[in-house]
Amino acid sequence: MVQKRWMKGALLAGVLALPIVTAGCGLFSEQTSQPIDPPQVESQEGIKGEDASGNVDGAKTGLDDAKGQEQETQLTVYLEDRNGYLAPISIPTALGQNEQAAQRALEIMVDGGAYAKNLPEDFRALLPQGTQVKSYKYDKDQKLAIVDFSEPFANYNPQDERKIIESITWTLTAMTGIEKVEIWHEGAKLPEMPVAAYPLDEPLTRAVGINIEVADGVSYAQSTPVTLYFSAQTLNEEQYYVPVTRLVPRSSAPLQTAVEQLISGPLNKKELTSVLLPDVTIKNIAEQDDVVTLDLEDEFYQDGQKLPAEMLQALVLSVTENSDASTVQITLNGQANLIDDADQSYTEPVGRPHHVNELKS
Repeated sequence: MVQKRWMKGALLAGVLALPIVTAGCGLFSEQTSQPIDPPQVESQEGIKGEDASGNVDGAKTGLDDAKGQEQETQLTVYLEDRNGYLAPISIPTALGQNEQAAQRALEIMVDGGAYAKNLPEDFRALLPQGTQVKSYKYDKDQKLAIVDFSEPFANYNPQDERKIIESITWTLTAMTGIEKVEIWHEGAKLPEMPVAAYPLDEPLTRAVGINIEVADGVSYAQSTPVTLYFSAQTLNEEQYYVPVTRLVPRSSAPLQTAVEQLISGPLNKKELTSVLLPDVTIKNIAEQDDVVTLDLEDEFYQDGQKLPAEMLQALVLSVTENSDASTVQITLNGQANLIDDADQSYTEPVGRPHHVNELKS
């Protein structure tokens, strides 16, 4: 894959930091077409209007709500790609009035399960074959999801254990209102995972990280984790985002460190691609209330030039993943009137895309 400068000359038509998905083919919707949330949206990706109990209020049909009526929506689940990375995939699905979205998402993640045909090529579900969700409960006060799996859940390879933990945790915490996850097995709370004994004495959160990597020379005991979004490709050269939690030298300014690490690019340059080049610099970064203001500089940027949507979205995803803010105000060389190549405006603070790596319905 040839990496091209993302901001060098308005006359270089089609020059992006990421490959363009060809319209009308492949599994993924065009990334540049994804909407950017207005400032009031929630800070985590997932289903617009969906709450943690599994109710959907954003997919009304305009008809009378007949019992059992199915409504089309998107569920974001974390699957393993062909390179061994977990990635969020937003899959179209139909939910009945009384079905819980969180439980359906977990059912989609069962290897060879009832929804296997819905999964994209090049991606693998990690929950062991035959696993069933015996029950799903949500504690609103604790923002806790409690999942009870059936006996086959214990039948997995030891090397998959951490990925299974990450995929369950990140799938459920992508839904509005869920911050913690508790795993049960055959009616009993697990003190540890059943194969390689990963401890489960505390509820799981996104602090477990995802696709963990360690920067050169970094000690685990003296590190700060930052989660970054890079680009990868399917065998059909379709672009999608991959989150990576990188352990870096301990920092008192983790948000700035995260953006610096995003600019420096992936450690695995064979399988992952950067969304920014190293000559982009941070002029200032500040968090106030619910907004992070990020001012970048690049000598090649020309005022009014349209910027790649993929680059701007990866910035928003990475910044919101490493802060408590739900929106990001991006400026470039002090200019706030930024437009991406999908004609989305970044003049005002924006939130995360409703769905990441959305499949075509």
